[in-house]
Amino acid sequence: MLDNELADLYGVETKALKRAVRRNIERFTGEDFMIVLSPQEAERLRSRYQNGTMNKTRGENIKYEQFAFTELGVAMLSSVLKSNTAIEINRNIMRAFVELRRLTQLAAASYQELQREINDVKEYIEDILRDQNDINEAHGAQLEAISMAISELQSQKRQQKPMHPIGYNAPQYQHND
Repeated sequence: MLDNELADLYGVETKALKRAVRRNIERFTGEDFMIVLSPQEAERLRSRYQNGTMNKTRGENIKYEQFAFTELGVAMLSSVLKSNTAIEINRNIMRAFVELRRLTQLAAASYQELQREINDVKEYIEDILRDQNDINEAHGAQLEAISMAISELQSQKRQQKPMHPIGYNAPQYQHND
């Protein structure tokens, strides 16, 4: 936002806003707080909103460098300006930060609880899988024992039973002589 718009918003004159910024310039260093517009940039912005002609009344034309503030700069302005609006905005910003910290702590606690629950579920599933593997190994051993027992029974049965000849056997007739 531009300095003149913020001055209106905070209920101060533009020159008072600029004076407060210059007195506290260390708070606004860096492009993440404020930039000083070049005369060409300021002219381009003015030409978007005005027809480009000079106003006849005193103080209507911008003769000095213009400041453009970022979101952080707008918040910082509330701490250096002396209007009631600026004080109220600053209070609301402080309340918002306190609430944000409270919500962050609440979220961190919820995250830790969720992490504990996830770990508990992981351990429970790992226990179930270990038990399942033990059961599978036991069943595998039992199936192997049953298979061996069946094999032994089949081999014993083959040894005990005489084998019949393969092919056609003609019936034997007995002759009475």
